[in-house]
Amino acid sequence: MSLETLIAQFGLPAIALGAAVEGETVVLTGGLIAHQGLLPLYGVMAAAALGSFVSDQFFFLLGRRFRTHRLVRKVTERPTFARVLAMLERYPTGFILAFRFLYGLRTISPIAIGTSAIPARRFILLNALAALLWGMVIGGIGYSFGEAVELAFGHLRRLGHLALAVTALVGAATAVALLVRSRLNRPS
Repeated sequence: MSLETLIAQFGLPAIALGAAVEGETVVLTGGLIAHQGLLPLYGVMAAAALGSFVSDQFFFLLGRRFRTHRLVRKVTERPTFARVLAMLERYPTGFILAFRFLYGLRTISPIAIGTSAIPARRFILLNALAALLWGMVIGGIGYSFGEAVELAFGHLRRLGHLALAVTALVGAATAVALLVRSRLNRPS
């Protein structure tokens, strides 16, 4: 089975999973791969939005349902958590629409929102809108980056090893992100 076949068959589910777990790197890479014509750009954007939406809903529900659990309490004790709550109280709608674009706040924010008084229905609607916007913006940036790379290095289709290297890099980044996240969530 060729690399192109593997990407065509498993690329969009991998981007959805990667967007849920790691985030921007996977979606940027998906945009780059879409520029190569191996995946549809709108599919990359939709998969990114879906993965982001699902993971943020999971963390929101974690904060809402298990706010007294030791793992959630461990998150609420971080100094960043207080800053997130302050921003949420001051700009609830704007913060929900923007937190996934703010570096370092992607996981803690939906947990904080879950512990707040924000109604679940409101979060679902705003989260869906923000996830769509995020998927389109980050996927589009990756696609545009593909254009810049192509201008700089010629046609990427002739560079099959580049696609393999990008896939390996995304896999390694996802593995590291999972490892770091599991270590941070371990009880002390």
